[in-house]
Amino acid sequence: MSAERCANRTWASPRCWAILLLVVVVGLSLDLWTKSWAFEHVAGQPVVISRQALLDNPSYNPIPFHEGQVFIPGRMLNFHLVLNSGAVFGIGSEQRGFFIVFTVVAVMVAIYIFGWQTRPRSTLAHVGIGLVLAGALGNLWDRLALGRVRDFLHMFPDRHLPFGLNWFGGGSEVFPWVFNIADVLLLLGMAVLLVHLHFSDQQQRSDQSKADPVEAGEGSEGSKPS
Repeated sequence: MSAERCANRTWASPRCWAILLLVVVVGLSLDLWTKSWAFEHVAGQPVVISRQALLDNPSYNPIPFHEGQVFIPGRMLNFHLVLNSGAVFGIGSEQRGFFIVFTVVAVMVAIYIFGWQTRPRSTLAHVGIGLVLAGALGNLWDRLALGRVRDFLHMFPDRHLPFGLNWFGGGSEVFPWVFNIADVLLLLGMAVLLVHLHFSDQQQRSDQSKADPVEAGEGSEGSKPS
């Protein structure tokens, strides 16, 4: 591969790697710091998590009973501590090994897409991939180091579904799931990637429409008799 072609690859661009690493480091730091802060303060006493106890006994719960803390008034957002054995919003509980393997594979795929499937100027895509990586690594750290994922964000607490409706799990709250900053980063990253794909598709169509008349003109000119 020529030096010119290498220079046009994302994996060979220090600028692209700097953007990706900056997003990952900031996002991962924010996630781990907020988790640590929440488990230090929200329950009224620091919550000490024993990794071995959690792995030996799935029903073990070191979190004391607590009312939680109001963060955004009007039943919009509370802090409430939960140890989650599943994925985003508690999906797939007690599948720790599967999610560890899945996350490692997903991280490798994301890095491959960043380095070999995006263009050096696709900054929006690089930010989106960085957000996804930060969220994935944040929850992966919890699963490896603690045995569970620390969640503490509860949207719309005590707001219930109308007409006495319930979710399949039996809960009646509008949003019964508790999540964390890593989950937010994952969803935000995917949203950013969708926006990138939308604008990339529009740009491709625009470039194609500009190129078509030129090709048509060349074809007609070449068909003129000599």
